[in-house]
Amino acid sequence: MSHPAPPARSPHPAPDGPPHTHQALVTGIGITAPNGLGAPAYWDALLSGRSGLGPITRFDASGYPVRIAGEITDFATRNTSQQTPASTAAPASPWPRPRKPSTTRGAGPQETAGNQAGVMTASLAGGAEFGQRGLAALWSKGATHVSAYQSFASFHAAAPAQISIRHRLRGHGSAIITEQAGGIDALARARRRIRDGAPLMVTGGVDSTLCPWGWAAHLADGRLSPSGEPHHAYRPFAATADGHTVGEGGALLVLEDARSAARRGATGYGTVAGAPPPSTAPRRPRLRERAELALAQAGLTPAHVDVVFADGAGRRAPTAPRAPHCAPCSAPYGVPVTVPKTMTGRLGAGGAALDVATALLALNAKTVPPTTGTTRVAGDCPLDLVTAPRRLPHLQVALVLAADEAASTAATVLRAPHPG
Repeated sequence: MSHPAPPARSPHPAPDGPPHTHQALVTGIGITAPNGLGAPAYWDALLSGRSGLGPITRFDASGYPVRIAGEITDFATRNTSQQTPASTAAPASPWPRPRKPSTTRGAGPQETAGNQAGVMTASLAGGAEFGQRGLAALWSKGATHVSAYQSFASFHAAAPAQISIRHRLRGHGSAIITEQAGGIDALARARRRIRDGAPLMVTGGVDSTLCPWGWAAHLADGRLSPSGEPHHAYRPFAATADGHTVGEGGALLVLEDARSAARRGATGYGTVAGAPPPSTAPRRPRLRERAELALAQAGLTPAHVDVVFADGAGRRAPTAPRAPHCAPCSAPYGVPVTVPKTMTGRLGAGGAALDVATALLALNAKTVPPTTGTTRVAGDCPLDLVTAPRRLPHLQVALVLAADEAASTAATVLRAPHPG
């Protein structure tokens, strides 16, 4: 079913929101994605509709019923026999370094007051591929062929530990495991640290499960699209949606106290205006409740939301009930909705982090990146789905959503940086 074009939305100037001593400003973005390394290359790929999905080459997938994924193929490592694209990317901070997939605005290790600056990242699988390679070497060749790093490389907290060591960040450091919601949950925890007085936090998530070990788990899960066509396998909100594709990668962000950043003239990519922390209640909040909490934290209403970066589960059963979570953000058909992860696949804990980075880039470019794969939304999903780059001169507020089948949900509200 094809929906009529939505009417033009009148801009709703967003209020400054509730005052707080410490505002969390994103001053650095580092991206590692199947369709681009670094923010500029990744953003160009999104606007051109260039997908990173394709046949699996990392291992022999010929015997598996699903053989499409989003692989990172051009990430240079110092020791390719022991490192993988995602395991190497995870400890790489968004500070500018030669040939690193990163960009930042004014922050660096020398600026971080290391005794207070910290790291909060998310991970779904830890170093799954590294772990499998080590165990395979143990089984086939013996203990002398196993790296000493095997003892901790698959541990979820290895990434924040390596970041803190490399950049001398001696403040709070930990990892969070909440599947697809992890990237936003880590951001929420990092934001709380900023508001409690930390000058800087590195946060986000990078994940990879592209190995036989991880692939077996995905197949048992039953949520992968069986399609063999990379450009049409992942079709969120489509009547023919039959699952999602998996990718690897994610994003890391430098989150700073806005006043500290302003003292050196940095404007940043935008502020994290609302990000409710992960819930430990027996009944987890629904996605709509998460969105409402994030908006309330930001001091905004649904009418102020200019774009929604949806979770986009890619299955009819979970997708249809989630469509209304976007509807309260505006009048019928009003707020644009996009799922740019259709060009990368779902990245585990890295997916929500990458969506946050993408939303920040969109706020700065005043352009919403498209959803690919889905050419027509289902009749019961009355959404203004963005399927081509859309220029929005008044783009100021983005709502980013994430969820998984285990009922973990997350939402964050991002605001464009103030001019000047």
